[in-house]
Amino acid sequence: MSLISPAARDALEDFLAHQQSIKGAAENTLVAYGGDITEFLSFMTVHAGAPQGLGALAHITTRDMRAWMARARSSGVGARSLARKLSAVKVFYNWLAVRQGFDPTAVLSIRAPKFTKKLPRPLAEDAAREVLDVAPLQSVKQWVGARDAAVLTLLWGCGLRISEALNLTGADALLPQVLRIHGKGGKERIVPVIDAARHAVAAYVRACPYELSEEDPLFRAIRGGALAPRAIQKVMSQTRMQLGLPASATPHAMRHSFATHLLNAGGDLRAIQELLGHASLSTTQAYTAVDTTRLLDVYANAHPKA
Repeated sequence: MSLISPAARDALEDFLAHQQSIKGAAENTLVAYGGDITEFLSFMTVHAGAPQGLGALAHITTRDMRAWMARARSSGVGARSLARKLSAVKVFYNWLAVRQGFDPTAVLSIRAPKFTKKLPRPLAEDAAREVLDVAPLQSVKQWVGARDAAVLTLLWGCGLRISEALNLTGADALLPQVLRIHGKGGKERIVPVIDAARHAVAAYVRACPYELSEEDPLFRAIRGGALAPRAIQKVMSQTRMQLGLPASATPHAMRHSFATHLLNAGGDLRAIQELLGHASLSTTQAYTAVDTTRLLDVYANAHPKA
């Protein structure tokens, strides 16, 4: 027997369709929402001793919510992950309450667990350059090395997310002066393309053995299919081992480095926010904390009175 009632399952499917078509939620977001909310609804079935229809879901109490959170924590779910799950449940309940006409206060009033937000961990400028030099050497196939260098250059040189770089198509093969990027939540932004990125992509296009038609993925796997993020993550892992870089030196750290290096060079925080595609300035402000931390470290190590 399913742990979720047919009515609740239908509501979840409608919610996900709404998030995709109206809110423009990304596929990864939809998968996370689906998993987190299904897990929540399943718990409520076990907790109540029977599948919960929409009427029962409308009467969930703060005690029920605390029981779910306690169960999650006892099963090893960390504070950060639980906060994400709770956020998904709240978004679902807010939508369901409008649709069904009930008061969702018992769910929406639950506070998320506190956790320490991790600061971005960018690479130093010389380390980022070394990554671009060494990453192409991880493959014996020259075109694969050129491909990996091109992707990583887009992350560091243009601040793209790895998913955004891999979503480029053959129509982008001749990189223009600016790229129109569709990022998280379907948000569109304009990103300037530096010469280094344009040259790196051009070198890959010349070397790639596959036809790069306009509608097909620009970056290809060895057998010609779309390149998966895991391939770039693997290359980065091999590269950081050779260079003696920490485990935090990931593809996403190259994007972090883009922001931090711009900030260090006097870049405007709001301009960097736009370039990164952050919805909130507070997300971008994490990079000012990184810069402050670095300055304090320099002070502590160099000042004679420190």
